[in-house]
Amino acid sequence: MENTIRVLVAKPGLDGHDRGAKVVARALRDAGFEVIYTGIRLTPEQIAEAALQDDVKVVALSLLSGAHNTLFPKVVELLKEKGIKDVLVIGGGVIPDADIPGLKAAGIAEVFTPGTPTSKIVDFIKENVK
Repeated sequence: MENTIRVLVAKPGLDGHDRGAKVVARALRDAGFEVIYTGIRLTPEQIAEAALQDDVKVVALSLLSGAHNTLFPKVVELLKEKGIKDVLVIGGGVIPDADIPGLKAAGIAEVFTPGTPTSKIVDFIKENVK
């Protein structure tokens, strides 16, 4: 299982609702990925450190609180500071369409909004992990 893609599913900030993140984590696991779920209310620093410690290929951020424009780019910045360059960072949650281009410009590879089939997330990861 050396080629198993390891994914960190994380909830940055004060958002306490994690049902969606758990659904995604389970779908990724069922698709054959190794999934590490961090739980809720993590700082961007804790997420970047977990990504480093667990040597993940994907960081999947989930946020419903509206702080995505601050927290998602902060995680990307901290990953770079830690020398983690080959990680795919994706985001999901209640994110207005108008915010998605800015998130992509900040280094989020893709943004998945409510109603996205989990198979689409699985396919995106399979197609984009180096």
